[in-house]
Amino acid sequence: MNASTGVALLAAGLAYLLGSLSFAVLVSRVMGMADPRSYGSRNPGATNVLRSGNKMAALLTLLLDAFKGWFAVWLAQRTGAGWALQPAAIALVAVAVFLGHLYPVYFHFRGGKGVATAAGVLLAVQPWLGLATIATWVIVAGFFRYSSLAALVAAVFAPLYYWFGGTLVWTTDPGMLAALVLISAMLIWRHRSNIRKLLRGEESRIGQKNRPR
Repeated sequence: MNASTGVALLAAGLAYLLGSLSFAVLVSRVMGMADPRSYGSRNPGATNVLRSGNKMAALLTLLLDAFKGWFAVWLAQRTGAGWALQPAAIALVAVAVFLGHLYPVYFHFRGGKGVATAAGVLLAVQPWLGLATIATWVIVAGFFRYSSLAALVAAVFAPLYYWFGGTLVWTTDPGMLAALVLISAMLIWRHRSNIRKLLRGEESRIGQKNRPR
């Protein structure tokens, strides 16, 4: 294993550890709330925290989960030249921080579904890409009031936005495109139970409260 490969794996490992910080659980603990894995969808994410009725906790969860995704990729981009990180290594960092959120080592690998963290990654990769994807989520969520549906639609469009934007605005890196396709696929997979509920008409709408069990 050469030095550049070792540095890339180290960067990916650190990104995974950062991604493993489940802020839904941490924020809830600090604010004296029930564990988000004990009520609602049992998903440690901002949407489920919102079901507790605490909007501030949900907002903090959203921002912090997005920040860790953004920071990991941004830091890899900023320090990449000095540490000889290739574009493929930065793409690996993007996948690693997302995987950390899905399967956090600090919380018995029981993580969230990755929507906010994925948004943070996209904003770091290309701000306009992130904004376009977030706008897609907002539009779908505003019309249908289903966070899961909005996340699924945004996940489908994110790699397409990146590819299409590369023909007009920015330079598309094949490795990053592959990383975004993988992230989108994993996000959709994590929403498989939501897909079943949507098809049955049983999915909870945004803001719907659930009492802790």
